[in-house]
Amino acid sequence: MSARVSLAAVGHATSLFLVITFTLCVTWDLLFPGMAMYQSWRALLPGFEWLSWRSFLLGLAEAYAYGWYFALVWVPIHNRVRAAEERRHATESASDHD
Repeated sequence: MSARVSLAAVGHATSLFLVITFTLCVTWDLLFPGMAMYQSWRALLPGFEWLSWRSFLLGLAEAYAYGWYFALVWVPIHNRVRAAEERRHATESASDHD
């Protein structure tokens, strides 16, 4: 019973999570400039500057790309570890029945 994780599902879900988070943070910074965290975005998102439409769209694209980076690294690792665990459990079950 292999429960592989879908690369596409994790890629899109993680990317959308980061895009929504980025948008909420930019909104927060605009509403509460004294508590702004845009300096963090400037450090994490190459080319991001506070704030223009071009920069905001670049931030969205980079946030989406970071989500896919996470998925491309995490999903294969998860699926390999999961498969190894299933093989180990199958081997243990087979030896228990001998």
